[in-house]
Amino acid sequence: MKSVSQDHVPAIFRVEELKGVELYEITIDELQKCFKDGSLTSVDYVKYCLERIQRVDPFLEAVIETNPDALQIASDLDRERQDGHVRGPLHGIPVLVKDNMATKDKMQTTAGSWALLGSVVPRDAHVVSLLRKSGAVIIGHANMSEWSSMKAKSYSTGYSPRRGQTRNAFDLSRTPFGSSGGSAVAVSANIVPISLGTETDTSIIGPAAISGVVGIKPTVCLTSRSGVIPISENFDTVGAFGRNVSDACYALDAIVGVDHRDPFTTTQPKASGKGFASFLSIKTCLTGARFGLPIRGCWDSVPQDIKDTALKVLAAIRKAGAQVIDTNFPCASERIPPGGEWDWEYGRATESEFTIVKVDAYNGINSYLSECSGTDIKSLEDVVAYNEANRGTEGAFPGDHPAFPTGQDNFHECVKTQGLKDDTYFAALEYVQRKSRAEGIDAALQESVDGKTEEFSALLLFDRKGAGQQMAAQAGYPIVTIPIGLDNKGLPVGLSLQHTAWREAVLIKWASAIEDLLRDEFGWRATPGYKNFMAKNIPILPA
Repeated sequence: MKSVSQDHVPAIFRVEELKGVELYEITIDELQKCFKDGSLTSVDYVKYCLERIQRVDPFLEAVIETNPDALQIASDLDRERQDGHVRGPLHGIPVLVKDNMATKDKMQTTAGSWALLGSVVPRDAHVVSLLRKSGAVIIGHANMSEWSSMKAKSYSTGYSPRRGQTRNAFDLSRTPFGSSGGSAVAVSANIVPISLGTETDTSIIGPAAISGVVGIKPTVCLTSRSGVIPISENFDTVGAFGRNVSDACYALDAIVGVDHRDPFTTTQPKASGKGFASFLSIKTCLTGARFGLPIRGCWDSVPQDIKDTALKVLAAIRKAGAQVIDTNFPCASERIPPGGEWDWEYGRATESEFTIVKVDAYNGINSYLSECSGTDIKSLEDVVAYNEANRGTEGAFPGDHPAFPTGQDNFHECVKTQGLKDDTYFAALEYVQRKSRAEGIDAALQESVDGKTEEFSALLLFDRKGAGQQMAAQAGYPIVTIPIGLDNKGLPVGLSLQHTAWREAVLIKWASAIEDLLRDEFGWRATPGYKNFMAKNIPILPA
């Protein structure tokens, strides 16, 4: 088992040994070995994780609620193991799910909002039911940006009224950088080995990058969205976080599958029978690989302190026998804002992603609420009214709450659409998908070699949450982020790998190979130092 120093970690945050087993940065494979040889049980480890939540989460606020049945579930799974039945790599492994994923148990599912407290979901979200089937222990719900950042144009990332402000474990005065921040922070801080998050637009990739963990955002509809409080049927996807590619891959493998309650999933290609874990690779695979590096609006917009770290990584990749070749998104001048900054409202109404999202959100949230019982909240209009009646906590109007400087202005725009898919909606959908797909990622993946067109192994991006990563969200294409080091402020830097639809296996191959290379070159991932651990600023400071 690896030995990773905790010398930089304040005493209260240090991960202690359990029965002689080193738990700091422990992997799923290592946990399964411990479970198999009897040095630990699932009950031992789940109990430890619950105790760690009690000790460190008052600082991080990454966990919104814990499962009162977690230890009993772990005990049942230990008994299964003793009887010779092991369901797979997640058997007995504790997992956090984002608070927008329905769990039909003693926990609440609220998207971080007081408005949904007491609501009763009809069933587990499909991904949650698959996790349970895999033998995972749903240990709790992760904190998140309320309503997945959909409520307001200006908001404190990672804040929810139910739990408060999720904080970056590297520096608690800084942002967790996306609505799935609680899921990413909990993995980074060694609270759980894996977690699930959702992404509409960079809400997996952003938190993974700034938390120094692996994030896998799959092709839209590779994983079901049924039972997940939605934003957009066109862009939403459920993905996974882990401290290494292997762990995140195990989590992804557990939740992939067709679901009749999410008919979009029927478009996914027929499963090969191999899990994505079978594509994990090592650094020797990099010999002969050809990666594309998008320049315009991407590499040329990367801040210099991040670029300094990225250049070392690119040098290592080239030294391993791969080529890194300049490329561009043909749509860059039209779709990437000046400076390469993330902006889902960029462009005219017939060109804007937000035109689509605000219609989808109205329809999707209303559909989700229609199946919930135990609550009078049955529509987005009801949510807006609840927020206005409870403006002190929900920040309905500008000036009510520092986490919501603009109140709930996005919700008002959603309600105004009444969910109508008009000509403007369809024009925007066609435009955004065409630009991000055929004139974006698909085109950037192609290079001309000796008069022939060949495809790059993958595209490489280094900004934390820029318009390049946003391209994958708008296209509905997969993207994987791995940690590669720290900037000069001590905050993590991520490398994102992009490809076209349904190419998760390819991305996992290259991401794991680069991870293996960088581990040999630079050591294990940079781990949190919990700087400014007494910080309680709201709104949270940017990266």
